[in-house]
Amino acid sequence: MAIRLFIVDDHYMVIEGIHSLLLNEKEIEWMGHAGNADSCLAYLSSQLPDVILMDISMPGMSGIELCKTVKEKYPSVYIIGLSTFNQQSFIQKMMDNGASGYVLKNATPEELIEAIKTVALGKLYLSDEVASVLRKNSDLGIPVITRREKEVLTLIADGMTNSEIAGRLFISVSTVDTHRKNLLAKFESKNIASLIKTAVQLNMI
Repeated sequence: MAIRLFIVDDHYMVIEGIHSLLLNEKEIEWMGHAGNADSCLAYLSSQLPDVILMDISMPGMSGIELCKTVKEKYPSVYIIGLSTFNQQSFIQKMMDNGASGYVLKNATPEELIEAIKTVALGKLYLSDEVASVLRKNSDLGIPVITRREKEVLTLIADGMTNSEIAGRLFISVSTVDTHRKNLLAKFESKNIASLIKTAVQLNMI
């Protein structure tokens, strides 16, 4: 079954360039494109792709806002942020709003194809350059966490138990426990009180 791909970008040359790169990829089916958020949402009201390549800077609603809107309305659709910006703030905002990946527009065809195939499996994908930007930020003492880890962290701070968090996020208790352990490790915290204190100090909750 081919991965159904849709692209949202206001630059026609970018759309054509990516389309031509993927023409011979039998595992990826081109569903079409939109030049802005309104066109994208109108398309999604009748057809759902598996993966959307989403430009971040567009006229009107930005890709960051659109990403959040699409994930709230169509949680099954995976989104890859597509941008010329490799600043940590843009990357983190896209991931916080539900993106499963982030690729720069100077990525190689191999990177782009790998990104599409990776997120279609429900995994996260960051291109090498993007990952190094986040790692640099992490070196400053700010942990890099996923959107799901951020959700779990917020609910832990609200005083919810593992089973309550599992019920709220529709995931298993063991998955919550794994996220909790990962958060403790990433924040280098010995217990939950220390974890929450550090997260508050870093303005992460």
